[in-house]
Amino acid sequence: MKRTQGEIEQSSRGIGRRSLVLGGLFVATGGVLAARMRYLQVERADDFRLLAEENRINIRLLPPARGLIFDRSGVLLAGNEQNYRITVVREDAGDVDAVLAELGRIVNLDLVALERAREEINRRPPFVPVTVADRLSWEELSSVAVNAPALPGVNPEVGLSRVYPMGADFAHVVGYVGPVSDYYLEQTGDTDPVLQIPDFQVGRYNVEARMEQTLRGSAGSRRVEVNAGGRVMRELDRDPAEPGSDVQLTIDAGLQNYVEARLTGESAGAVVMGCDTGEVLAMASAPTFDPNLFVRGISTTQWRGLNEDPYRPLANKATQGLYPPGSTYKMIVALAALEAGVITPDETISCSGFVEVGNRRFHCWRRGGHGRMDMVQSLGQSCDVYYYELAQRVGIEAISAMAVRLGCGVRHDLPLSGIAEGLAPTMEWKRVNRGADWVVGDTLNASIGQGYVLSSPLHLAVMTARIASGRAIAPTLVRSIDGLPEAATPAPDLGIDPAHLAVVHRGMWAVNNDRRGTAFRSRVMDDAYAVSGKTGTSQVRNITAAEREAGVIRNEDLPWERRDHALYVGYAPVEAPRYAVSVVVEHGGGGSSVAAPIARDILLRAQVGDVPPPELYPVGQRREIEEMHRRLPILPEPPQPSGREARRPGRDGRDRA
Repeated sequence: MKRTQGEIEQSSRGIGRRSLVLGGLFVATGGVLAARMRYLQVERADDFRLLAEENRINIRLLPPARGLIFDRSGVLLAGNEQNYRITVVREDAGDVDAVLAELGRIVNLDLVALERAREEINRRPPFVPVTVADRLSWEELSSVAVNAPALPGVNPEVGLSRVYPMGADFAHVVGYVGPVSDYYLEQTGDTDPVLQIPDFQVGRYNVEARMEQTLRGSAGSRRVEVNAGGRVMRELDRDPAEPGSDVQLTIDAGLQNYVEARLTGESAGAVVMGCDTGEVLAMASAPTFDPNLFVRGISTTQWRGLNEDPYRPLANKATQGLYPPGSTYKMIVALAALEAGVITPDETISCSGFVEVGNRRFHCWRRGGHGRMDMVQSLGQSCDVYYYELAQRVGIEAISAMAVRLGCGVRHDLPLSGIAEGLAPTMEWKRVNRGADWVVGDTLNASIGQGYVLSSPLHLAVMTARIASGRAIAPTLVRSIDGLPEAATPAPDLGIDPAHLAVVHRGMWAVNNDRRGTAFRSRVMDDAYAVSGKTGTSQVRNITAAEREAGVIRNEDLPWERRDHALYVGYAPVEAPRYAVSVVVEHGGGGSSVAAPIARDILLRAQVGDVPPPELYPVGQRREIEEMHRRLPILPEPPQPSGREARRPGRDGRDRA
C-alpha cells in the first residue's frame, strides 16, 4: 500500500528520535569509559605501578587493649604493659630457616622458644604471623627494624602484655591470662578472629576467665602495602580496635594483702564479706602464687613445684575447698530447732560427755562433759551432746533446709572458676548417692558439722553474714563495669524470728567474750571493735576405740595430712555488724587455738583500716602480737585516689593524671 506524505514524515521523525537516543547512549557510555580510564591510568597510576612491581595489599588485625581490673578504691590489680616482639609470616619469608638464621645474628634468640616457634610456623596457615622473640628491649627491636630489608617476612611489633602489680595477693581472685591454645578453642568454640593474633592472651582463671568477653574488646584492622619481600611499604588505612571494658571489684586491696599475709605458712582459705551489702572484701587462699609467671611463660620446674606442693597453691581453697564445717554448723542446728519449736532458749540439756545411740557412743569434745547447758551456753562452750539431742528432735530435713536458707549447700554466683556447691545432705540424697538409708547416727554426725556435711569458706562467710544481719545476703564481687555501678538488689528478710536470731547472737558473743567461751583468748579489749563468732574443729579421720582407750592420739603428734581442720566464723562489731569472716586452716588442729586468732586479727584490720594496734589485744598477748605483725609480709597501704580517674592506668599500663 502506498504511504501518504504525512505517514512518511511521521516515520522520519520517529527514526530521528531513535537515532538521537542511541547516539546519546553511545556518547554517555564513551564518557563513562573515558572517565574510568582516566581514573585508572592517571589517578591510580601510582597504586598500579606499585602492584606491577609485585606489591600487594595485606589486611592485618589490630589486637584490642584488654580491660583493666581495679579494687574498690581504684588500685590497679591487672593492667597492660608495652611488649616488644618479633613475628614472622611464612608466606612472606620464603626460606624460613635462612631468615631465622639471619635474625639470630642480630638478636639473641632463646633456643627453646625458637624451636617452639618453628613448630608453630609449620602448623599455622602460611599467612598467620607467629611470634619468634618476645619481651625484647627497645635497642633489639630497633636493630631488627634497621635490618628489615634483609629479613623478609619479619615484622618488629609493639604490643601489650598483661601485668599484675599486686603479684600473688590476687592470684585466686583476679586469676591470670594465657595464650590461645587448641584446647581452649575446642572447649569454648570461640571463633573470634582476634584469637589468631600472635600471642593474643585470653583469661584462663577466675575473673580474667569468667569475664573474658567483657575484658577482651574487639579487634581492629589496618590495610598495609607490602612489597615482594614482605616489607611494609605504607599503611593505607586503619580501623582502630575497641578496648575491653574496665572492671572494678568489691575487694579491698589493703585488706586482701593483710589476710594473705596473716595466712602465711598455712594451707588455708578465708573470706571477708560486708554484712550490709554482701560485697566480698577479701578472699584469700594460702599458699598463693605469682600470676605473672603464667603470662610470661612458666618454666617446667616452677610448674612442677606448684603442682607437687602438698599445700596446693593452685587451688582456690576459699571457693573450691570443701570441708566438714565442724561446730560452726551448730548455729544452723540451733535455729532449725528454735524455728521448729522443739526447744526453748532456756531449756537445758545434760551433757555427761557422751550419748549412746544403739550400740555406739557419740562423744562430746570435753570427755568429762559440760553438765547442764542452755542454748547460749551450748554455743559458747560448744557442747556436742546438746546438739546430738537437738538433732534427734528436729531431724535432718529441717537442719538441711535451714542450712540452705543460710547459704550452705548451694552454689553462689560469682565470676570465679570452679565454685563448689557444698553439701547439706538429706535422706533422699543418701539414697541416691550412697544407695543406703539414712540412720540416726548420720543425723548426729551432721549436727556437729561432720559426716556428709561439706562447706567452703565462702559458704561459711555467707552463713555468718546472714545470721548477723537477719537478711538473705548474697555475695557479690563486681562493683562496676566501665564506671557504671552494678545494680544492687536489697537482700530480703530471712524470715527467721528475730528473737531466735538474738539467742544465737548471744551464744556467739559468749564464744569470744565469756570466760568459758572456746575463743575467749581471742577476745577484743575495746567494745567498739568487739567480735562474736564460733569455733570449729573437723576431724579428718575417725578416732578408733583403741585410741580412745589409750587417751586419744594428740592431733599435733599425727602427720600433717591426718590432723584436724581448724575453723572459725565471726562478725564485728557486735552491736552493729559490718563485717563477716570465715577462716579454715587445713590440718591446723583446734579452731580455738589456730583459726580464731587469725579471724580476730582480720576483723580488727577490717574495722581499723590498718594494722590493728596492740591495745586492742589482751595485755599478755600484746608483745607477741607486735612481733607477729613485724614479721608478716604486709605491703605499705596502697594509695587511695580521690576518684576513679585519679590514677586510672593508661592502655599501655602506665598511669595517667
